[in-house]
Amino acid sequence: MSQDILINWAPQETRVAIVEQGAVQEVHIERTLERGLVGNIYLGKVSRVLPGMQSAFIDIGLDRAAFLHVADLMPNITAKHAAPRERVTAATAAATNGAASKVLQPDPVLPIERQIFEGQALMVQVLKDPIGTKGARLTAQISIAGRLLVYLPQDDHIGVSQKIPPAQREALRQRVMQLTAAQGDGTTAGGFILRTNAEDASDEELREDIAYLRKTWQRIRDAATRLPPPSLLHEDLTLMQRVLRDLASTQTQSIKIDSREQYGQLRQFAAEFMPDTLPKLQHYSGERPIFDLFGVDEEITKALGRRVELKSGGYLVIDQTEALTTVDVNTGGFVGARNFDDTVFRTNLEAAQAIARQLRLRNLGGIVIVDFIDMVPEDHREAVLMEFRKQLARDRVKTMIGGFSQLGLVEMTRKRTRESLAQMLSEPCSACAGRGTVKTARSVCYDILREILREARAFNPREFRVVASPQVVELFLDEESQHLAGLSDFIGKPISLQSEASMTQEQYDIVLL
Repeated sequence: MSQDILINWAPQETRVAIVEQGAVQEVHIERTLERGLVGNIYLGKVSRVLPGMQSAFIDIGLDRAAFLHVADLMPNITAKHAAPRERVTAATAAATNGAASKVLQPDPVLPIERQIFEGQALMVQVLKDPIGTKGARLTAQISIAGRLLVYLPQDDHIGVSQKIPPAQREALRQRVMQLTAAQGDGTTAGGFILRTNAEDASDEELREDIAYLRKTWQRIRDAATRLPPPSLLHEDLTLMQRVLRDLASTQTQSIKIDSREQYGQLRQFAAEFMPDTLPKLQHYSGERPIFDLFGVDEEITKALGRRVELKSGGYLVIDQTEALTTVDVNTGGFVGARNFDDTVFRTNLEAAQAIARQLRLRNLGGIVIVDFIDMVPEDHREAVLMEFRKQLARDRVKTMIGGFSQLGLVEMTRKRTRESLAQMLSEPCSACAGRGTVKTARSVCYDILREILREARAFNPREFRVVASPQVVELFLDEESQHLAGLSDFIGKPISLQSEASMTQEQYDIVLL
């Protein structure tokens, strides 16, 4: 399916929208002061080892310590006793006190407390950005992505993407093995995984990518010998550069950017690393903002809401929690079909398409539970499930989907590597603390009455003054005036009211005078 990529650049923020058939499918945002960390390589310091969890906390210079599990350590494959391994992994490069001659290579067979120790310097790479209260997820299995290849600096495996046809995989593997043998010097040979877009690459293109990746790794190693932990050794590409490396494909018709300066820099980057994308790059100089061309800002606003309207009259309700995301499908005002079963079937078919799009647009990850409208005919259920899988297949992020459960729910997972659109653009409401609801004014009134009674038993002030929101004070002066007067008589103290417009409905203060 053909696509257009729109890039809106500003000094403080870069925004990218992927548009397919006139509809916005994905939105990527990178803020100058909040750049994602996935792919960054650090020389960290082990701050705490947790034997019970077989994990460790690593200080990489962030506000919160990052998390490393024993499964993300790997053995020293350069050791004489190391056996050949079939699985594709990358190796750790662990330098102690910045000394390249003291490289420590953990062994996954051993418990973590026998592999690393507090205070040790360890080279690590970020797998997942910090999300909410969770620190970054790390791996000591370093990998560096290029245009055609992923470099595994201390591995000896040549792997091929599963998306490349099986008939071509062995031939590609042999080509890369010959190229790496010709360029390897024994110390930085490493392993490689061929990416999907390497399927039709020439030997010269592969050779250039190999040289670039090895040179990058050498710079990282040199930095690890000079810098003290915690230090940043390698930063991943900017969002605009990743557009050319990861998002542009053979289906991409155009890549439009609205900044002349950034357009020039992007052309230089493309000429050096991704020459195939050069003809697609365009500088957008129109007076109308580039995101207005396809209503991207409007789509972003809609993606922050719970309700998604369907063209048929039905709608979705999407709720995102820390543990999972739920999607509820409703028929709404859709009554145009010949019978009820047909109405439900058509609504669910449209919902399957809309849900797949919303997952991409909102970048929702983790566990997703979809509550389609109950369908009695089995062929309807199979058709909806098939359509859902078909739409999810267009998603570049890995997804796994099951069938209908006994309760009629569809469970699926979508890989999560960064914050969702809502987490990036929004924050919990100061009034409701993210619950989505607030206590009624009457509930707050009764909370205040109970609090005054507790205070009266503990203290003996001359008077109690209630400072609360206008809604609560108004209710005390009207419908709840009898209860307030009764409490005043019971405790034998006057109770005065003070309205404070800056307070939310749940906020109040009781002043002892």
